[in-house]
Amino acid sequence: MTNETSNTSDTAHTDNDRPVIKCDSVFKIFGENTTELMQQANGRIDVEAFKQAGCIFGVNNASFEVHKDEMLIVMGLSGSGKSTLLRCISKLTDTTAGNIYIDGEDLLAMNPKQLIELRRNKMGMVFQSFALLPHKTVLENIAFPLQVKGTNTKDSMQRAMKMVELVDLGGRENYFPRQLSGGQQQRVGIARSLAVEPDIWFLDEPFSALDPLIRKEMQDEFLRLQEMLHKTILFVTHDFDEALRLADRIAIMKDGVIEQCDTPANIVLHPVTEYVAKFTNDVPREKVLTCGNVMEDIATASDLSELKVSRDAIIETVAEAILSEEKPVAVVDENNEAVGSLHASHVIHVLFSKDQPGTSQDLLRAGK
Repeated sequence: MTNETSNTSDTAHTDNDRPVIKCDSVFKIFGENTTELMQQANGRIDVEAFKQAGCIFGVNNASFEVHKDEMLIVMGLSGSGKSTLLRCISKLTDTTAGNIYIDGEDLLAMNPKQLIELRRNKMGMVFQSFALLPHKTVLENIAFPLQVKGTNTKDSMQRAMKMVELVDLGGRENYFPRQLSGGQQQRVGIARSLAVEPDIWFLDEPFSALDPLIRKEMQDEFLRLQEMLHKTILFVTHDFDEALRLADRIAIMKDGVIEQCDTPANIVLHPVTEYVAKFTNDVPREKVLTCGNVMEDIATASDLSELKVSRDAIIETVAEAILSEEKPVAVVDENNEAVGSLHASHVIHVLFSKDQPGTSQDLLRAGK
C-alpha cells in the first residue's frame, strides 16, 4: 500500500507556496491499551503489535499536503477513516501521534484559546447533518456564527444577506428551516460556514443525505462557489463519481491508510494498488481525462492532421472528431502551440483498455 504525498517537495516551497494544511505521519488509534502501548513504543508504532493488542487504527500514518485554493477530496468506503482524518485536522478529535500544521503553525501545540481563534477566523465546516437552528430564520441561522464572534446585529445581518444571495436563496431569507427543501437547507449550511470568510473549508459528506438530482445541483453550486471564492478545501465523500467531478486531487483511504493521493487523471490511469484499481476500473475515462493527460509525443508537422484540440479539452468532447481523422491530431496549449499529438488508435486504447480486475461495485458488494 502506498501513502503518497503531494507532487512538490517540502524543501522546494517558498513562504508563499507553503502548504495551508500539512499532515506528517498522523495516527489516530482507538483502544483501551493505546496510551500504555504508546509509552512503550517510544515514538515507533508497530502497527501489527497494536492490532494484536486489540487497537483499531482510524488513521494510519497519513502524510499529505493541501495548498492554497486546492480542493483535496478524501474518499473511501464506510469505516475507511476519512471522517476521522478530517476530525483530526480540524482538532475535533485528538490525534494519537504525528504532526499537523495549519499555515505553518503547529495545530497540536495550540492552547484552547488559540484553537478557538483558529476555528472562528480561518475554518469553515459543513457536515452531512444540516444542524440548522429550527427557531431561527435562514438569515438568522447564517448570521449566528458572526454574532458568536462578536459582530453587531446590523453588520452580521448585512453579511448574512450577501451569503443568501451567494447561494441563490434570495426571497427565502425569512423562511424557517422546516419550510425549505433538503437542498435548500444544505445551502443555508454552506452559507453559514462561508459567512465568517474562512480560509480553509472542511466538508464532511455534505451532500450524501440528498437525493441524486438535488445532489447534482449542489455539486454544480459548489463548483460555482469555488470558482468565485477560491477556498482551500478538504472534502470527505464515499462517492467516487463525486470525487472525480470536484477534486483537484483525491486521497483514497482503506483501513486508515491513504492508498493513493493524486490527481483524478493519474488515479484513473495509474492506480498504484489493486484496491484503487477496483475503484477506477469502471470509471468512464472519457469524462475524466483531458487531451493533455493522454497525449503522445508530438509527431512531425507533415504527419499531423489539420485538426487541433486543446490540451485542457475533456476527451469526451473531442473524441468523435479525433476518431474521424486518419492522421494524428495536434494537441495545443493556450498559445496554440503544439505540445503533443493524439491518434485515434491511442484514444481507443486509453478509453477502452480495462486490464485491472474488479470494480468499485465489487468492493461495495463485498463490504470491503
